[in-house]
Amino acid sequence: MPKRPLPALQTTQRNNFLTVTAPTGERDTVGNWLSAYLECEVTTAPSSQAVQRRDLMLFRTYMLTAEGTEERARWSPRLTKSFQSGLRAGLKDDGTRRWSDVTVNRIIAHLKTFAKWVHKLAPFPLGEPTAKVKGLAVPCSLQVERAITAPERRRLLDAADVLVEIGGRSKDRTRHKDSRPRRASYRPYRNRAILYLLIETGMRRAAVTTLRLADIDPRRRIVTAEEKGGVTHGYHISQEGLAAVLKYVEMERPDDAAHFGSPLLFLTARENPHGRGALSPCSVNEIWNEIAATAGVAGRTPHSARHAMGLHIMEKTGNVAAVQRQLGHRNPAYSMQYARVTAETMRNVLDDRE
Repeated sequence: MPKRPLPALQTTQRNNFLTVTAPTGERDTVGNWLSAYLECEVTTAPSSQAVQRRDLMLFRTYMLTAEGTEERARWSPRLTKSFQSGLRAGLKDDGTRRWSDVTVNRIIAHLKTFAKWVHKLAPFPLGEPTAKVKGLAVPCSLQVERAITAPERRRLLDAADVLVEIGGRSKDRTRHKDSRPRRASYRPYRNRAILYLLIETGMRRAAVTTLRLADIDPRRRIVTAEEKGGVTHGYHISQEGLAAVLKYVEMERPDDAAHFGSPLLFLTARENPHGRGALSPCSVNEIWNEIAATAGVAGRTPHSARHAMGLHIMEKTGNVAAVQRQLGHRNPAYSMQYARVTAETMRNVLDDRE
């Protein structure tokens, strides 16, 4: 899964980092290295960068408290292990753990990446300080049982089809007895296409908002999405799902694209005074919730469609690799979750005995 090309500025910063901005002398501190790392090396989305900054600042604060200094040379393997133990022991005011084992592993993973980068440019006296620190053993768990069922899928798709006729219509039957007008900013074909795309690919909602028109390959029936960390992944899409997307492109997108001058696939309506072109993940949630309410489907989210796709592929193929290929799991352990028997399946099997 290739990554999209880095902006030219970021590439230049990386190539020239050693001779331009490497902290030396009195500036050779964890804080200064951290600032340089986030500025020159980290290229993920702003939200991901904020999480990394927060995690790495936790270590810096711990080092200042434990060592009384943040000199890079004082960062040792023992200090890293002590930091990990401190995270596990941290408690809230109510006595519950401040950080779960999963969160501790995420913090340590960010710290490892940072330490390796620093060590490559300025080796630590006692060796790379996170090399021997292992992640905590945690069960790999997905909320598979929250997947939409086959009947729910049918109701959701039927409700999405009905949007073309009734979506966005005025609810004032007193003023509009014969024909209720539709809001100028309502986009039924767009909303329908988004729901079809979620269900018929298993794509994450955030990836839907970054899709470009050029990412749709009708001939191969593949939608290439940018996932977490800037990694691109090609989702196969059904004929029905592709038809819904192409119908939106034909019926509604041209005017909005001309107004915003945007290459994105899904756009806000040009009549929306607050619209800036791109949809947000919250907008995808609102679209999903509107259709789900019409379909009478409760307690499901866009991610429920992703779980349903994993279960569907596993049921049809029995192949974990097929699930991994469609959903783009870099860790095959996540794909293995779809091979588990759910509690509902067990109940149905037991109740079906003669």
